[in-house]
Amino acid sequence: MNIAAAQSGGPTCAINASLVGLFGEALRTPQIDAVFGSINGIEGIINDDLVDLKRIIRTNEDMVLLKQTPSTVLGSCRYKLPDISQEGASELYDKIMACFERHRIEAFFYIGGNDSMDTVQKLSDYALSVGSDIKFVGIPKTIDNDLPVTDHTPGFGSAAKYVNATVQEIIRDSSVYSIDSVTIIEIMGRHAGWLAASTCLLRTNDEIAPHLIYLPESDFSAERFLEDVRAERAKHKAVIAVVSEGIKLEAGGMRSGMIDNFGHEYLSGVGKVLENLVRNEVGCKVRSIELNVMQRCSSHICSATDINEAEQIGAAAVRTALEGKSGVTMVFKRLSDRPYVITIEAADTSLLANKEKLFPKEWITAAKNNVSDEAVKYFQPLIMGEVDIAMKNGIPLHFKMH
Repeated sequence: MNIAAAQSGGPTCAINASLVGLFGEALRTPQIDAVFGSINGIEGIINDDLVDLKRIIRTNEDMVLLKQTPSTVLGSCRYKLPDISQEGASELYDKIMACFERHRIEAFFYIGGNDSMDTVQKLSDYALSVGSDIKFVGIPKTIDNDLPVTDHTPGFGSAAKYVNATVQEIIRDSSVYSIDSVTIIEIMGRHAGWLAASTCLLRTNDEIAPHLIYLPESDFSAERFLEDVRAERAKHKAVIAVVSEGIKLEAGGMRSGMIDNFGHEYLSGVGKVLENLVRNEVGCKVRSIELNVMQRCSSHICSATDINEAEQIGAAAVRTALEGKSGVTMVFKRLSDRPYVITIEAADTSLLANKEKLFPKEWITAAKNNVSDEAVKYFQPLIMGEVDIAMKNGIPLHFKMH
């Protein structure tokens, strides 16, 4: 039999590690012959744009280097498959199935987030409706950590580690001057504030900042924000406030009005809006910093736990398909925090597709401007461990397809 894999959605530090786990497990499985990579997600299947991964990943050294390389080596997409019942959809699905049959592909693995699981679900349902035995398995990834069912998602731990290290460096930078200041740090998170909330981990290094954390899961008031800033200025010379990009301002100043193929609005600028608000209403030195895409692919400070788990869940997906399961997504189940123990299971993809897991409201403080220590216990294991990054000419070395 042959298998195929594709990567979709936003890049992470760990998505290639999942591909390595899948590829390595395929090499150890005698009944698997070719391992195809689909270029640019499902678009590669639609356009019959496949590569033989055995010709690209040729040595153990290649596997090690790819595992530490961020982003999607196969490229990505944000392509939304139409509903099977939609007019003209059957021709597209038949084209997809023809590609699988032409290359004798009996299992397809899609590494991505909740939108990508929508693709897994639709393909699995269509295969079932036409009597195909092809197996479809989802492998989770997203720095947003917003997939339901799974305890956490590969890619999140490394992003959280980068965010915490960067915020700590900003704390050091902002503390050197005698003048009072407010620094607002905007962090990714459209509807779910997991990444911004993770900055509470700086408490474990005896930091008192960030002093304020605002998430999309709680109501945001500009007036209350100004009160919080003034209260923290009375206690601290350099105030640090962390905000998720998706917090909703009454004036809607950070809304772009543009949406992607899955109906998600492009967000940007909430930090700048709040910077201007503080400058006008408080009158102190203020700056905003938008971390933007840097938090997605900063593999030089990735979490070893994250990378290793991503590899493990990729391998588990192959074993799951060989067991005959389809229309499932691999998930982590946490058994304990200390010692940190997880298992990997298969869940019905319908439980994850197009669904979001929000940050628990019970972990948000009553004042809605910070998170509790319960969150620290959850986040801590996910950022642990360092990877010995290969370097060349003083900078990290990345695997590239040629």
